[in-house]
Amino acid sequence: MMLYSRNTSFKDMHRAPDILLVEDDLELRQLVQKRLVESGYTVRLADTGKQAIDQVAEQVPDLILLDIMLPEMDGLEVCRRVRAEHPLLYIIMLTARSDEMDRVVGLEVGADDYVTKPFSLSELVARVRSALRRLKLTEETHNAVPNDELPIDMGNLRIDISRREVKLNGDVVVLTVLEFDLLVFFARNPDKPFTRMQLLDKVWDIQYEGYDRTVDSHVQRLRAKIEKNAGTPEFIKTVWGVGYKFLKPDAE
Repeated sequence: MMLYSRNTSFKDMHRAPDILLVEDDLELRQLVQKRLVESGYTVRLADTGKQAIDQVAEQVPDLILLDIMLPEMDGLEVCRRVRAEHPLLYIIMLTARSDEMDRVVGLEVGADDYVTKPFSLSELVARVRSALRRLKLTEETHNAVPNDELPIDMGNLRIDISRREVKLNGDVVVLTVLEFDLLVFFARNPDKPFTRMQLLDKVWDIQYEGYDRTVDSHVQRLRAKIEKNAGTPEFIKTVWGVGYKFLKPDAE
């Protein structure tokens, strides 16, 4: 399985990171584009869901900023289709502050993160920069000579950090970049409870309140992929009033 399906790589030293901005509000699209270009990124534009799908088919970007409310095809359907084809492509949803359900559904269909409108351009650029830093590290890890860090074996779950590969009962489990990083963080810190804010800080590298849903949705998606029964998880336990912790198979 190819880790990255982009036409180019972060190793292309003369290439600025490629961002696809999908937004039908002309004024907002121009403002965001200007700020991203000033920050050193290449920005491609789409103002409909169909255009977004066509752009990704033509050249897979490094990251997508995806509005939910789009003509022809809404952002949720775009996210669903893109995620099915490109599990490791980083997707940040742009949502209205009042539409909490859209944010939840967006995360459930595969978005890595979301930013609520109205948003600060500085915050948006910071989130983009953090995401691209994570993607660069992921690619460097994948392309590097394997290090001496041994795989983590948790019963029928095996996490090969050097290869960024997860296997369950011997079968490869396809995880997004953030799902893998979250799983590794949990596995490296077994039996320790973490609050959602601590996980946002340690895994997402952000410290914004109000993004608890991001953690919850990623935990749910991770459980669906690695647990025998996501309703009664063996690995990722909810610690009521605190957050989550990862249990070793032999832990009570």
